[in-house]
Amino acid sequence: MENKKYVAYVGTYTHGSSKGLQVYDVDVEKGTLTERSEVEVRNSSHTALSKNGLFLYSIEDEGVAVFRRDKDGDLERINSVDIDGMRGCFLSTDVDGKYLYVAGYHDGKVTVVHTHQDGRLGSLMDGVFHKGLGSVAERNFRPHVNCVRPTPDNKYLCAVDNGIDQVKVYRINKRRHKLELVDILRCPRESGPRIIRFSEDGRFAYILFELSNEVKVYSYDGSGLTPEFELLQSVSTLSKEHDQDSFHNAASGLALAPDGKHLFCTTAGENTVSMYEIDQETGFLEKKFTLPISGDYPKDLVIFPDNRHIAIANHASNTITVFTVDYEKNIIVMNDRPHKIETPNSIHIWAVPEEQ
Repeated sequence: MENKKYVAYVGTYTHGSSKGLQVYDVDVEKGTLTERSEVEVRNSSHTALSKNGLFLYSIEDEGVAVFRRDKDGDLERINSVDIDGMRGCFLSTDVDGKYLYVAGYHDGKVTVVHTHQDGRLGSLMDGVFHKGLGSVAERNFRPHVNCVRPTPDNKYLCAVDNGIDQVKVYRINKRRHKLELVDILRCPRESGPRIIRFSEDGRFAYILFELSNEVKVYSYDGSGLTPEFELLQSVSTLSKEHDQDSFHNAASGLALAPDGKHLFCTTAGENTVSMYEIDQETGFLEKKFTLPISGDYPKDLVIFPDNRHIAIANHASNTITVFTVDYEKNIIVMNDRPHKIETPNSIHIWAVPEEQ
């Protein structure tokens, strides 16, 4: 770890006593979190880090806020922008550090915000509303963009739509600062795609499906005129693959270990975490365990930089639970008593900025 200092940021809803963003000191070796401070952000549902690590972006009711990070990881608000839509749910930055992408669950919108070198958020560069009807009329009968993430080659933006069972793939036109739809990855009906992540080398994409409780593995090739995704594998997130009560469960969080060799996901309902070993050549997943997380509705999770510990944000039980991962025995062991925190939505661990 080269004696780097790390901090964790946890975004929360603020309809109770929480202020928004909770900052924790991280002891990587011991695998512990120590509460340090709170920062006011109304309903911080997700955060992202600038490419240079100097700025933290957060969803808030009014749109998106940006904060300057000091050498300790503490936050100072710079400015915020309205995204001309309903509150977002997911943020990502592009590889070049020019744009901030916002996913809109409530209004089915993908928004592109210009980011300045001094950290300020600028004007809205583009906004695209998804159209179409889903197949689950009770809840997913219209577009719900749940995740936006650029491909590692920075050619395309993947917008995962939980409501219409699609991943829309946009070309990023950097001359016009616009998104151009170039492909649609059509997923099984009523599968509910939720999150996409790419392997460290960019050759594989992993998509978590909320309703079918699966992780699907795709190969990705962006070398041609259009992006190419090919389905390679589907694996269950559940402790019992053919559980008759599986409709009570919902796959919720997806995280890639820093070593690129393990993928973790959480499933609400049965309230478990699963770990998969990644075949570096084929991208295939081999499930190693599915175990309880001692919390309710594990909405997000993060793997510590040493790959040996995980922290899980349990939205409904108002806790963060931290575990040590034993890769030989394929078990997890709780590290500490659960940390109390109100309605956590997202959790990330990042190194603090190096002194300027």
